Amino acid sequence: MINDKILYELEDNFGDWWQKGYATPQMTNNLYPYTSMFSPIQVNKLTIKNRLVMGPMGNIDMAEETGRPSQKMISYFAERARGGVGLITSGLIPVSYGIDSTVKEVGDLSYFPRIDRTRTVFSGWREVAAGVHAHGAHFFIQLTAGLGRVGNPQCLLTQFKLPVSASWNPNFYIPQIPCKRLSGRKLNKLIKNFGQAAADAKACTIDGVYLHGHEGYLLEQLTNPAFNRRVMGRFSDWQRFGIDVVKQIRKRVGNNYPIMYRIDLSLALNATYQDKMSQKPLKKFRNERTIQQTLEYMVNLVRAGVDMFDVDLGCYDNWWLPHPPASMPSGCFLEISKIVKDYFRANNITSNAGKPVPIVAVGKLGYPDLAEQALRDEKCDMIMLARPLLADPEWPNKAMAGECDKIRPCIGCHEGCIREFVEGGHPQCAVNPRTAFEEVFSRELPKSNEPQHIAVIGAGPAGIVSAKCLLERGHKVDLYEATDHIGGTLIPAGVPTFKYEIKNYVTYLNGVVDEMKKNSNFTLKLNRRADTPYLKDKYDSVVVATGSKIVIPNIAGADKNHVITVTEALQNPEIVKKAKEIVILGGGDSGCEAAYWAAIELGKKVTIIEQKATLMTDSCTANRGHILHYLDKANVTTHNLSTLSEIKDSSVVINKNVHSSVPNPYNTWQPILPENITNPLAPKIQTKIQSVEIPADLVIVAVGTRAQNELYFDLVKQNAVKHVYQVGDAFRPGKVFIAVKGAYRRCRDI
Repeated sequence: MINDKILYELEDNFGDWWQKGYATPQMTNNLYPYTSMFSPIQVNKLTIKNRLVMGPMGNIDMAEETGRPSQKMISYFAERARGGVGLITSGLIPVSYGIDSTVKEVGDLSYFPRIDRTRTVFSGWREVAAGVHAHGAHFFIQLTAGLGRVGNPQCLLTQFKLPVSASWNPNFYIPQIPCKRLSGRKLNKLIKNFGQAAADAKACTIDGVYLHGHEGYLLEQLTNPAFNRRVMGRFSDWQRFGIDVVKQIRKRVGNNYPIMYRIDLSLALNATYQDKMSQKPLKKFRNERTIQQTLEYMVNLVRAGVDMFDVDLGCYDNWWLPHPPASMPSGCFLEISKIVKDYFRANNITSNAGKPVPIVAVGKLGYPDLAEQALRDEKCDMIMLARPLLADPEWPNKAMAGECDKIRPCIGCHEGCIREFVEGGHPQCAVNPRTAFEEVFSRELPKSNEPQHIAVIGAGPAGIVSAKCLLERGHKVDLYEATDHIGGTLIPAGVPTFKYEIKNYVTYLNGVVDEMKKNSNFTLKLNRRADTPYLKDKYDSVVVATGSKIVIPNIAGADKNHVITVTEALQNPEIVKKAKEIVILGGGDSGCEAAYWAAIELGKKVTIIEQKATLMTDSCTANRGHILHYLDKANVTTHNLSTLSEIKDSSVVINKNVHSSVPNPYNTWQPILPENITNPLAPKIQTKIQSVEIPADLVIVAVGTRAQNELYFDLVKQNAVKHVYQVGDAFRPGKVFIAVKGAYRRCRDI
């Protein structure tokens, strides 16, 4: 019997993981040649050329409104197949239209790609498969029962229908809205839909089906006692629905067609929230599957016809687990995949084809040495790469060639891949502006018909991307940087240990610049501040990428010596190390990450002051959840709905809303609704202001930034050069995702 104790150990480790034995990997090739990673593997009757799997990422907005895959999706998957991955999986494809009202849009339009329709969608899937097969890879389609309680409750307004679930469960986004218990008749219909969709997939030359049974989506809601609290009928056995689905698929596709299942070994809710499980709506979900129950369920799924699994932890209510953000350790779930692999091996579990059941590891494995070592240590049989293949589709080819230093690393920001998905877009990437635009932007930039001499001012990510694009276009480029190094604000941002992926990205950018230096048309000018008189009449065009700077609020005492910006704090960590009581002004991404660094890495007493009701409002849910969860565990005090009124020599004075209706800033089991959504059922926040004085020998300001655009406007005003452009934070302060995308799109047309 396997105990769930490991879940509590992992949960405890994931806060200060760098002190608990987890490495901060780099793009090294110490284990090259990667003989394990690039060996073939058999799944049922299918031979896959290597051990690399492209993980599922939502392919919404990659299909026509009928659900037919568009050229965007075809090109997107073909690009990853060309990059050398062995197996590609699609994003989730519902089979529950007419049953799960959350997957249907107003006007009977499809938010997701579909295969459960008619032949009108089949040609698109055949083209997807053909594009993947052309490069020697295989393609599995991920089928989902639907969203259930984690779906958008707008269906209540647009269709006058409640969301659905296994039992009467609260909706994730608006828990005041209940999700209706699905009837046995509709569940049987869903089972038949799975079988038909699988048969259609096989007819479309898709190589296998992949069942989406994790993360608290509808299939898991039906197969986990946390959500399935039915006491009568066939499906009161929480295993039954999943087993019946697999049997139906196997009946329709035959014995030789691969079936893959995605599952979490545990929701890990009890391990995550512990005594908080008595709070709404968590208390409904206390009876989650144990590890032992999950393993037994997986064995029954194999007997029903499943050929392989990928396995992780978590659900929407602790979203940083199934979507490990930048602040999580790499290889975070290798011990989870090892539990399953060891269990199957010890119990001699084989598939219906008489083959061992491959176990696919997931969780920030985008480093070749890390992935190879996991395979050699037999912690898994295959490696799933999701976001790393958005960042660099050529990851497999570069790893196979031993050119690991040329791999463009994922930075774990979730801005392009997940946030775009949540907000209705398709997968994109902060560091790869071509991701999901392969059908629009060619791999090679077209040469300019009129080569120019161009100055790029600022060597942050936007400036470097601009310079690279312009150079590839055939222009002569001078890249100016006021400091002695490239990277811009990425340098201080990468100071905390948990921001190791930012450091890796800076290393990659240095490699990009080193390659550009080999071109006689490129010059890097460090320690050079280029102003208007210097640039005037010297260049045909100037691209201004001067970034942004932190705003210092106009508050009494803001000019005191112990008041510094968050950038200054990161650039001068010795100042922070000397402090005893730190107040951070601003609970956005920068402020909370600085608090995480100061409290957890440096062991300081930290207080956050935030004007809004919630913290990190501009961050993806997973990133936000992880940081806030461990700030809470580190006893970082947060005063939300509070304003700073005065900074004294050894304290600060705030005006704080102390009313009992003020929400808990550390509630990470409920999301922040988008600004364009109003929850009329949310409790109203009332006001009771009280003046509070807080000890502070260091005040760190992280209240926002403004564009450093003075150079741009001065160049325009003086008519200094023929063309002047703004990119990155110099245009509008934002994140790497916005800066890189904007710079690439602007400069590929100059």
